[in-house]
Amino acid sequence: MSDETAIKVLENDLSDDRFSRFRLIEWWNQNKLATARVLVVGAGALGNEILKNLALLGFGKILVVDLDNIECSNLSRSVLFRPNDIGKSKAATAAQSVKAIFPEANVHYIDANILYEIGLGVFKWADVILAGLDNREARLWINRCAWKMKRPWIDGAIEGINGVARVFLPGQPPCYECTLGETDWAILERRMSCNLLSRDEMLNGKVATTPTISSIIAGVQVQEAVKLLHGLPVLAGKGLVFEGLNHTSYVVEYTDNANCMSHETYDNLVTWKRKSSATILHELFEFAQETLGTKEVSLEFSRDVIHKLICPACKREDEVFKPVGKITATDGKCPHDSTMREVVTVHNYTGGESFGSKKLTEIGVPLLDVFVARSGVKEVQILLAADAPDVLGPLTMENQTLNS
Repeated sequence: MSDETAIKVLENDLSDDRFSRFRLIEWWNQNKLATARVLVVGAGALGNEILKNLALLGFGKILVVDLDNIECSNLSRSVLFRPNDIGKSKAATAAQSVKAIFPEANVHYIDANILYEIGLGVFKWADVILAGLDNREARLWINRCAWKMKRPWIDGAIEGINGVARVFLPGQPPCYECTLGETDWAILERRMSCNLLSRDEMLNGKVATTPTISSIIAGVQVQEAVKLLHGLPVLAGKGLVFEGLNHTSYVVEYTDNANCMSHETYDNLVTWKRKSSATILHELFEFAQETLGTKEVSLEFSRDVIHKLICPACKREDEVFKPVGKITATDGKCPHDSTMREVVTVHNYTGGESFGSKKLTEIGVPLLDVFVARSGVKEVQILLAADAPDVLGPLTMENQTLNS
């Protein structure tokens, strides 16, 4: 034992606290964990282990996002759930369990689908994003949002007794999309029908997993987060693959794709100071005109939105204003004659469209989102920062910090 370590041990004996053993690690800074803002997407098998580790390590600001409720099968793979939790929200229950482990933690949860119901400002809020997901579509969306908001994210994937953990840093390819091959894209394409409606049978896929592989991969993910926050080397653009049958592991290095669609960053962020519920779309458009100094502006949504469903048989039109992918093929049938309806999408507003008088909460985009205003080569991104208290709750930060 070195003299320096011996001194630390002596100090610890004299003043023992919850995290005293961590401080024996020479480079450890507990305050970095206590103040770090962590977004955890997914509260299933991996998410449970991620959250458990965050609580034990003393992470102080945690936001949990999940859309599902607890099922009986979750109990064999999820340390934060109990039999009387069946039917309850995964996100809410996991957040409550984190508080039980570490009462000093500031934990908030959102019952939502990360693809459709979470604005880009949530990603901006986070210092690091940890994902415990079971589908490529959600990973791809997180990847694009993280790049736009210039935030690092750490992915975990498990199947059977095998798994992989990998780190993607903002502005430093390769990113997650760079890793996708032909098989991955084929699976992604099968999730959507030809008219942009989700296939019902693709929405509830089940992945074979065990709690042992969850704990291994989540442990690596959180350890990488700790290293990242301390400025230590991480698996940037790489993946640690663990093969459970023979207990072999290796690091795979991914290749940058020069044509990747995810490599977009938002460098000119400005804030809109009124809530979405109190803002008409055309008002935001006028703000974009003023900010860019021109009348010729296109105000782009963060995601494609289904504007209308039109029945080709009876000509019935229904305005829906929901993100592409949120409406299933079954829901796309005409309620009058069961004909599959045509989908009319919208992705921007240029000042003359019929829906300019709608509130931002009525056009299919989530709270705390970001709009992109373009005019020729000029561009600004508008963050709906006033929505932060309604989304982040006790984790709400000042607008200037969100905009940093």
